[in-house]
Amino acid sequence: MASNKILVIDDTTVVRVKVREMLPPGNFEVLEAKDGLEGLNFILQEKLSLIMLDFLLPKMSGWEVFQKVQADPELRKIPLVIMSGRKEEVTEKITEPFEYFEFLGKPFDQKQLIGAIKLAMAKAKQPRPELVAVGAGVSVKNSTLSTSAVANGTVVAPSVATPSVATPSVTTSSVATPTTPSTGGVSEAEINALNEKIVKMQAEIDGLKKQLTQVVTFIKQKIK
Repeated sequence: MASNKILVIDDTTVVRVKVREMLPPGNFEVLEAKDGLEGLNFILQEKLSLIMLDFLLPKMSGWEVFQKVQADPELRKIPLVIMSGRKEEVTEKITEPFEYFEFLGKPFDQKQLIGAIKLAMAKAKQPRPELVAVGAGVSVKNSTLSTSAVANGTVVAPSVATPSVATPSVTTSSVATPTTPSTGGVSEAEINALNEKIVKMQAEIDGLKKQLTQVVTFIKQKIK
């Protein structure tokens, strides 16, 4: 009776058969999926001891399957081996070092396969930080964004005050007029200068808001 279920998700029949033949007989039940969607269904339905996941798959990519597995506190405990003929395809999405899963380059031999499985099982046992939902405590290096601002995407530009002068009209009582003190009025040149300053400050505020929006987007991607 097989004691371990291994799921091999690969669109190439040769690879799936190769893994099955290289595993020690009698100890493993090998399940096969030819695309990411079929593989994800197996992951959700079966009690697996190991997942071997090709990174480039039809219907649902290995990267998408990986993200869904990592987003589930229980599924991400399953030992995982990611397979690819080009390691850079993986490192473009997931930076090294691979702390919680093992990478296996294609083509591979039996020794490399067994070694990757052992390492994946060891890495899966390492303690991992708890998943944090969006809107919960989020700390950002070199930033003072509040969690509510991150959750709602409403971030106020820091250290930029809104000008106290009304736009577009300027009242004569609120502006000092050194050139015409007797009349209490404001020259047209001064009004134009003030308006130019307001436009410039608004542009700076808009630029800061755009930068903060990018930061918020980056944070949300990281905590998914």
